[in-house]
Amino acid sequence: MKNIDKKSLEKAYRLFNTGAIDSMEVGTTKGLQQIHTYLFGGLYDFAGMIRTNNISKGGFRFATALYLKEALSKVEEMPENTFEEIIEKYVEMNIVHPFMEGNGRAMRIWLDMILKKRLKKVVHWQLVDKTLYLQAMERSPINDLELRTLLWGNLTDDINNREIIFKGIEQSYYYEGYVKENDDE
Repeated sequence: MKNIDKKSLEKAYRLFNTGAIDSMEVGTTKGLQQIHTYLFGGLYDFAGMIRTNNISKGGFRFATALYLKEALSKVEEMPENTFEEIIEKYVEMNIVHPFMEGNGRAMRIWLDMILKKRLKKVVHWQLVDKTLYLQAMERSPINDLELRTLLWGNLTDDINNREIIFKGIEQSYYYEGYVKENDDE
């Protein structure tokens, strides 16, 4: 694991250990920026800042920087009353991809905070297969049924279980290609 990733992972644990997560807005762009700033502050100059450059990944071009403000405004207005609405909002935020780096890790925490507030559930990320998740996310702009089915089958109402939260954070970093090394180095 790169040093920056290790530090960010430690910050993610602290986000929950300190209760700082409870002071962040839920389901808003500002809340996502707060999470991103917490995870990557001091590690990236752009932590919490909406990108001004165009980005792509694996041949997919995310929302054009020129229209990010409008796109984020539209996502923020989306309802989040049902599981389907929440996943639709999550997919749209992923298409926007507001930051230069760290979108997935910040957005999965953001998603869980919405699910926790609205449905009293969180995703048990440790049970969500990396390959199936990444494939579902890749296809989600066209149809989010696959993603909804995958996540619905791995929801838990054990929303305050620290092990589920921390293993979920580790899984989130694993999705991005980071593997936690032994601390014996």
